[in-house]
Amino acid sequence: MTATDRVRTTAAALTAAALCLVATSCTNSGSEGGGSSSKASSDSSAAAQEVASPSQSASGPACTYKDYAGGVPKVDVTDGKTVVGFSQSESTSNPFRATETKSIESQAKKLGVKLIQRNANADVNAQNSQIEDMIAQGAKVLIVAPENSDGLGPALAKAKAKKIPVLTIDRTVGGKACDDFMSFIGSDFYGQAKIAADDLAKATGSDGHVAILTGTPGNNVSTDRTKGFQDQLKAKYPKMKVVASQTANFTQTEGQKVMEQLLQAHSDIDAVYAENDEMALGALQAIRSAGRTPGKDIQVVSIDGTRQAVQNVASGALAADIETNPRFGPLAFQALKDFYGTKGVQSKVIIKDGHFAKTNAQQALDDGLVY
Repeated sequence: MTATDRVRTTAAALTAAALCLVATSCTNSGSEGGGSSSKASSDSSAAAQEVASPSQSASGPACTYKDYAGGVPKVDVTDGKTVVGFSQSESTSNPFRATETKSIESQAKKLGVKLIQRNANADVNAQNSQIEDMIAQGAKVLIVAPENSDGLGPALAKAKAKKIPVLTIDRTVGGKACDDFMSFIGSDFYGQAKIAADDLAKATGSDGHVAILTGTPGNNVSTDRTKGFQDQLKAKYPKMKVVASQTANFTQTEGQKVMEQLLQAHSDIDAVYAENDEMALGALQAIRSAGRTPGKDIQVVSIDGTRQAVQNVASGALAADIETNPRFGPLAFQALKDFYGTKGVQSKVIIKDGHFAKTNAQQALDDGLVY
């Protein structure tokens, strides 16, 4: 069974899942770009987020509004009056951020939620200020996609002082669950990196000179994706040697620039691990500019599952791509409902992600599984 088949099979059970997600809304929010797969992306439930098994996703006792920071006021986020604030960390020129934002907006509209939002454009200081501004505008609960895992202390402290709970998505924040934030919903970044290491080893015959393009320093995504990859190489692939590792801050422009520099300094590089698709796309440009062929002279593996990257998997330029599903809207608002109900939310909820290789990439594109 291919990865795409597994995604389809598990997606069939989505409507009966514990979080009772509405799959079509989630899928609509993830439709990015055109082409033959755009209708499939709107209609298929297979692109929706799913929660991993309870043993993987549950972490600690459930948190409710009665428990959070000694207790916070109960509100109904769907009454059309309660203001919910959404803080996006980075520009929506990034397909992940665009899809994530659209998912939150779409689900808020569907539920009748009064939503206000801000975009920090990769500036953690701006994100702190914007969160405080949303609090001043009357937000009673916050959904935050953090720019930096350790940099939102001032905003979190302000929210806590005002008895305003915070739900974090896609990146973690510092602090204590059910005290400084209610929950984190996101991917298993360490596990993604281990799969990437396996993919790159397979593409190189377990013998290669690897360059790592790391993400923005100071957030858990980059930390976990670096450690998981290196740990897996050390444990299983002793002939895979990391000859260079440098941040490109999760951007395509820096990915190209850094890759150009690394190729000049290390002519023996024949494998690249990019910690997101934007950097991978930049690396592909640099490799071609250097007169080398990605997928032949240099094998490249990435993480995110964006449409352009998966197209490069289908064409053979990328060896593989591990998905990070950004369609957080239904999960996030269900978490808020559970938080203000009796069920509560776990401190950590891990989602399942797809895995795209040459064998299933085109089918995934045709079926609307990418964004």
